[in-house]
Amino acid sequence: MNIMLFHSTYGLRPAVTAAADRLRAAGHEVWTPDLFDGRTFDTVEEGMEYKEEVGKDELLRRAVLAAAPYSERGLVYAGFSLGAATAQTLALGDDKAKGLLLLHGTSDIAETASVDELPVQLHVASPDVFETDDWLNTWYLQMGKVGADVEIYRYPGAGHLFTDPELPDYDEEAAEATWRVALGFLDSL
Repeated sequence: MNIMLFHSTYGLRPAVTAAADRLRAAGHEVWTPDLFDGRTFDTVEEGMEYKEEVGKDELLRRAVLAAAPYSERGLVYAGFSLGAATAQTLALGDDKAKGLLLLHGTSDIAETASVDELPVQLHVASPDVFETDDWLNTWYLQMGKVGADVEIYRYPGAGHLFTDPELPDYDEEAAEATWRVALGFLDSL
Protein backbone atom coordinates (compact mmCIF):
# COMPACT_ATOMS: atom_id res chain seq x y z
CA MET A 1 0.00 0.00 0.00
CA ASN A 2 0.94 3.63 -0.52
CA ILE A 3 0.44 5.43 2.80
CA MET A 4 0.39 9.16 3.52
CA LEU A 5 1.02 9.43 7.29
CA PHE A 6 0.36 12.76 9.03
CA HIS A 7 1.86 13.81 12.36
CA SER A 8 0.05 15.06 15.46
CA THR A 9 0.04 18.53 16.96
CA TYR A 10 3.44 17.70 18.46
CA GLY A 11 4.93 17.83 14.95
CA LEU A 12 7.01 15.31 13.02
CA ARG A 13 8.52 13.56 16.04
CA PRO A 14 10.52 10.33 16.27
CA ALA A 15 7.35 8.33 17.01
CA VAL A 16 5.97 9.24 13.57
CA THR A 17 9.14 8.27 11.73
CA ALA A 18 9.31 5.04 13.79
CA ALA A 19 5.71 4.27 12.80
CA ALA A 20 6.57 4.92 9.16
CA ASP A 21 9.57 2.60 9.46
CA ARG A 22 7.33 -0.09 10.98
CA LEU A 23 4.94 0.26 8.05
CA ARG A 24 7.81 0.15 5.54
CA ALA A 25 9.16 -3.00 7.19
CA ALA A 26 5.73 -4.55 6.53
CA GLY A 27 6.14 -3.79 2.81
CA HIS A 28 4.34 -0.46 2.48
CA GLU A 29 5.53 2.73 0.83
CA VAL A 30 5.10 5.60 3.31
CA TRP A 31 5.38 9.38 3.15
CA THR A 32 5.49 11.54 6.29
CA PRO A 33 5.00 15.17 5.28
CA ASP A 34 6.05 17.80 7.78
CA LEU A 35 3.12 20.20 7.99
CA PHE A 36 4.86 22.24 10.71
CA ASP A 37 8.00 23.12 8.71
CA GLY A 38 10.41 21.37 11.08
CA ARG A 39 8.82 22.62 14.30
CA THR A 40 8.09 20.14 17.07
CA PHE A 41 6.51 20.79 20.44
CA ASP A 42 6.72 19.38 23.95
CA THR A 43 3.09 20.02 24.87
CA VAL A 44 -0.28 19.83 23.15
CA GLU A 45 -0.89 23.47 24.07
CA GLU A 46 2.27 24.65 22.27
CA GLY A 47 1.36 22.60 19.20
CA MET A 48 -2.21 23.90 19.17
CA GLU A 49 -0.95 27.46 19.49
CA TYR A 50 1.27 26.93 16.44
CA LYS A 51 -1.62 25.30 14.57
CA GLU A 52 -3.78 28.36 15.26
CA GLU A 53 -0.95 30.68 14.21
CA VAL A 54 -0.51 28.89 10.86
CA GLY A 55 -4.25 28.36 10.40
CA LYS A 56 -6.34 25.30 9.60
CA ASP A 57 -6.71 26.22 5.92
CA GLU A 58 -2.94 26.59 5.45
CA LEU A 59 -2.24 23.25 7.15
CA LEU A 60 -4.84 21.59 4.94
CA ARG A 61 -3.28 23.22 1.87
CA ARG A 62 0.11 21.83 2.89
CA ALA A 63 -1.39 18.37 3.35
CA VAL A 64 -3.10 18.46 -0.05
CA LEU A 65 0.15 19.54 -1.73
CA ALA A 66 2.04 16.73 0.02
CA ALA A 67 -0.48 14.09 -1.08
CA ALA A 68 -1.16 15.36 -4.61
CA PRO A 69 1.90 13.80 -6.32
CA TYR A 70 0.89 10.36 -5.02
CA SER A 71 -2.90 10.40 -5.04
CA GLU A 72 -3.17 8.82 -8.50
CA ARG A 73 -1.58 5.69 -6.99
CA GLY A 74 -4.48 5.28 -4.59
CA LEU A 75 -3.41 6.29 -1.11
CA VAL A 76 -4.24 5.04 2.32
CA TYR A 77 -4.47 8.18 4.41
CA ALA A 78 -3.33 7.82 8.01
CA GLY A 79 -2.48 10.06 10.91
CA PHE A 80 -2.03 10.64 14.60
CA SER A 81 -4.58 12.85 16.42
CA LEU A 82 -4.50 16.17 14.50
CA GLY A 83 -2.91 14.21 11.65
CA ALA A 84 -5.82 11.76 11.76
CA ALA A 85 -8.23 14.65 11.33
CA THR A 86 -6.18 15.82 8.35
CA ALA A 87 -6.06 12.31 6.89
CA GLN A 88 -9.83 11.96 7.24
CA THR A 89 -10.48 15.23 5.44
CA LEU A 90 -8.22 14.23 2.54
CA ALA A 91 -9.52 10.66 2.28
CA LEU A 92 -13.14 11.79 2.15
CA GLY A 93 -12.25 14.16 -0.69
CA ASP A 94 -10.15 11.72 -2.74
CA ASP A 95 -12.15 9.29 -4.88
CA LYS A 96 -9.01 7.19 -5.38
CA ALA A 97 -8.40 6.71 -1.62
CA LYS A 98 -7.88 3.04 -0.73
CA GLY A 99 -8.40 3.37 3.01
CA LEU A 100 -8.22 5.53 6.11
CA LEU A 101 -6.28 4.63 9.26
CA LEU A 102 -7.06 6.96 12.16
CA LEU A 103 -4.89 6.85 15.26
CA HIS A 104 -6.15 8.89 18.21
CA GLY A 105 -8.40 11.26 16.31
CA THR A 106 -11.26 12.09 13.97
CA SER A 107 -12.66 15.25 12.41
CA ASP A 108 -15.88 16.89 11.39
CA ILE A 109 -17.38 15.44 8.22
CA ALA A 110 -18.29 17.73 5.35
CA GLU A 111 -21.97 17.64 4.42
CA THR A 112 -20.99 16.96 0.81
CA ALA A 113 -18.71 14.02 1.67
CA SER A 114 -19.46 10.76 -0.09
CA VAL A 115 -17.37 7.61 -0.47
CA ASP A 116 -18.01 4.15 -1.83
CA GLU A 117 -17.44 1.74 1.09
CA LEU A 118 -14.09 3.32 2.03
CA PRO A 119 -12.44 1.04 4.61
CA VAL A 120 -11.81 3.03 7.81
CA GLN A 121 -10.16 1.90 11.01
CA LEU A 122 -10.03 4.06 14.14
CA HIS A 123 -7.92 3.39 17.25
CA VAL A 124 -8.69 5.56 20.31
CA ALA A 125 -8.22 5.61 24.06
CA SER A 126 -11.25 4.96 26.24
CA PRO A 127 -12.06 7.40 27.66
CA ASP A 128 -10.40 10.09 25.58
CA VAL A 129 -10.86 13.77 26.39
CA PHE A 130 -10.49 14.71 22.71
CA GLU A 131 -12.72 11.91 21.37
CA THR A 132 -15.68 11.65 23.76
CA ASP A 133 -18.18 8.81 23.59
CA ASP A 134 -20.96 11.13 22.38
CA TRP A 135 -18.70 12.56 19.67
CA LEU A 136 -17.57 9.09 18.52
CA ASN A 137 -21.15 7.78 18.35
CA THR A 138 -22.20 10.72 16.19
CA TRP A 139 -19.03 10.48 14.08
CA TYR A 140 -19.58 6.74 13.50
CA LEU A 141 -23.15 7.27 12.32
CA GLN A 142 -22.14 10.15 10.03
CA MET A 143 -19.28 8.13 8.53
CA GLY A 144 -21.75 5.35 7.76
CA LYS A 145 -24.09 7.82 6.07
CA VAL A 146 -21.33 9.05 3.75
CA GLY A 147 -20.55 5.46 2.74
CA ALA A 148 -17.54 4.51 4.89
CA ASP A 149 -17.06 1.01 6.27
CA VAL A 150 -15.83 1.79 9.81
CA GLU A 151 -14.18 -0.31 12.52
CA ILE A 152 -13.44 1.27 15.91
CA TYR A 153 -10.96 -0.11 18.43
CA ARG A 154 -11.03 1.34 21.97
CA TYR A 155 -8.22 0.97 24.50
CA PRO A 156 -9.43 1.32 28.11
CA GLY A 157 -7.06 3.17 30.40
CA ALA A 158 -4.67 4.30 27.66
CA GLY A 159 -3.74 7.98 27.28
CA HIS A 160 -4.80 9.99 24.23
CA LEU A 161 -1.61 9.57 22.16
CA PHE A 162 -0.81 6.11 23.53
CA THR A 163 1.39 4.98 20.63
CA ASP A 164 4.10 7.60 21.26
CA PRO A 165 6.75 6.15 23.62
CA GLU A 166 8.12 9.62 24.40
CA LEU A 167 4.86 10.89 25.90
CA PRO A 168 3.23 10.24 29.28
CA ASP A 169 0.18 8.85 27.38
CA TYR A 170 2.22 5.89 26.13
CA ASP A 171 0.76 2.44 26.76
CA GLU A 172 2.97 -0.31 25.36
CA GLU A 173 0.29 -3.01 25.41
CA ALA A 174 -2.30 -0.79 23.68
CA ALA A 175 0.30 0.47 21.19
CA GLU A 176 1.38 -3.04 20.18
CA ALA A 177 -2.26 -4.16 19.89
CA THR A 178 -2.95 -1.13 17.70
CA TRP A 179 -0.07 -1.89 15.34
CA ARG A 180 -0.99 -5.58 15.13
CA VAL A 181 -4.59 -4.75 14.14
CA ALA A 182 -3.61 -1.83 11.90
CA LEU A 183 -1.09 -3.91 9.96
CA GLY A 184 -3.77 -6.56 9.41
CA PHE A 185 -6.13 -3.86 8.19
CA LEU A 186 -3.55 -2.53 5.72
CA ASP A 187 -2.83 -6.05 4.46
CA SER A 188 -6.55 -6.53 3.77
CA LEU A 189 -6.78 -3.52 1.46
